[in-house]
Amino acid sequence: MASHSESSESTLRKRRVETKKTTTTHSDDNTPNNEEDTCKAKKQELVTLQTGTYWLTRIVLLRSIAFIYFIAFTVAYNQNKQLIGERGLLPCKDYLLSVKRYVGGKIDMSAFAYTPSILWFLDWTDMDANLDGIALVGMALSGFVLLTGTANMIIMAMLWVLYHSLTPVGCLWSGWESQLLETGFLGIFLCPVWSLSQVPPRCPPSLISIWTFRWLIVRIMLGAGLIKIRGDRCWRDLTCMDYHYETQPVPNPMSYYMHQSPWWFHRFEVLSNHFIELIVPLFTFLGRRMCMVNGTLQIVFQVTLIVSGNLSFLNWLTIIPSLACFDDASLGFLFSSGRGAKQAVLNLQAEEAAGWTPKPTRGMLFRRVVNVALGVLIGYLSVPVVLNLLSSKQVMNTSFDPLRIVNTYGAFGSITKERTEVILQGTMNEDPKDPEAVWEEYQFLCKPGELTRRPCLISPYHYRLDWLMWFAAFQTYEQSEWVIHIAGRLLANDTSILSLMEYNPFQGRDNPRWVRGEHFKYRFTLPGSGPQGKWWVRKRIGAYFPAVDLVALRGYFKSRNWPHPDL
Repeated sequence: MASHSESSESTLRKRRVETKKTTTTHSDDNTPNNEEDTCKAKKQELVTLQTGTYWLTRIVLLRSIAFIYFIAFTVAYNQNKQLIGERGLLPCKDYLLSVKRYVGGKIDMSAFAYTPSILWFLDWTDMDANLDGIALVGMALSGFVLLTGTANMIIMAMLWVLYHSLTPVGCLWSGWESQLLETGFLGIFLCPVWSLSQVPPRCPPSLISIWTFRWLIVRIMLGAGLIKIRGDRCWRDLTCMDYHYETQPVPNPMSYYMHQSPWWFHRFEVLSNHFIELIVPLFTFLGRRMCMVNGTLQIVFQVTLIVSGNLSFLNWLTIIPSLACFDDASLGFLFSSGRGAKQAVLNLQAEEAAGWTPKPTRGMLFRRVVNVALGVLIGYLSVPVVLNLLSSKQVMNTSFDPLRIVNTYGAFGSITKERTEVILQGTMNEDPKDPEAVWEEYQFLCKPGELTRRPCLISPYHYRLDWLMWFAAFQTYEQSEWVIHIAGRLLANDTSILSLMEYNPFQGRDNPRWVRGEHFKYRFTLPGSGPQGKWWVRKRIGAYFPAVDLVALRGYFKSRNWPHPDL
């Protein structure tokens, strides 16, 4: 009996051990016991984006830069031939030849350093084809980045080189090109070298690169704010907005209504402008939340400017560096959940949370060196820019290096108090002094002319000739000789120049015998008080330039090496 009892206890003891082993084995099977299972568990836990990463920010920045590039190259394609082409108002070939003579008569590195452009290396026998080719390639590359949201350093560098090639030869017709070139240069370093993945795992956006964009928006806004405080007195006595909407280069329909605002609202606008340009940029350095406040206020400010005027793509472009104030967590709402870039970022964040970080490769280590070098370069080139900001003799929209990598910015340091316009008129009458002569007006695409025409709405597009006519109106024709060049082209009914205008009174008729420029003062009408249907009222100041004909202009054109219009 004793032996049987011991045998039973031994059997029971074995069964307990086996049961315990089985339980332990099942428990082990249900517990993540390797890195892969841990990562899967973390992915299930992460349903919201974490702060401090900038994968989605990069996509938004690249698409935004590509959008502005696309607009800028489209403007170049549509207008460069007429402005700087073979028979343009200011041919770029003449400019390049003058630079060539200045540097010793050779096309070498000194010429390239003076005017960085690939046009030096192209055949000049058909400059129009060169200009169109650069613009079309730029449109194609920027359109690809805009649609796909992906780019690499090669594509972004090509866009920068192409647009840089057009900028220095654009002469008077250039506007906000330096800011676009600086923004585009910074965009090169957002991307991987080769990959076209939206979220390349081995090339996270560098924090240094993000901060170069933030530094750009700080400089833009401080430059704009300081030039105002040091400039026109109306910025200090808070009256500038009494005039701005009416006298800005190219008003839009909202400009008319904003101009009618009460005096106290205009004072509020000036105070708000000073706060946003001089105080808010400093929020960038006060942590994530305050940086986002800066980004939000700057974007709202730029949208307000877009709504109230046609300032080309300037305000759209200024929004771009403000986007760098936001990380993935704050921009996630722009992306679809459960797929695409957003899901890829969630997966990467989960892997990082689980301790899965890719082992640095030589390429990754080299890229870190490049990022540090970028930071050092921007810091070094920022020294004269910062000194300019601190100077009482501050200059705006100036480059201190030929590649326009780091520049000074500012706008509307002074405000014109009255709006003047140059109105071009032609007549078929033989005697321009005949009081019975009928003078008919040309209409530009956007600038004020016909009193009943509603102000245009074109931003972010840009009519370069209309913009320059605003400057010509408060200069003399001797200071803006290209206005006489326009007059000569109109006498010949030149189709290239007329393509930059909305209305030719002599279309389908004989060419005008004479063309003249008249100088007028323009004001917005008051709602309900002016003649019905009129947006503007005007008063003649006098002649801007006297009546001219092709015979009288022959010597004038020859002395300036301009092709005579009747040839």
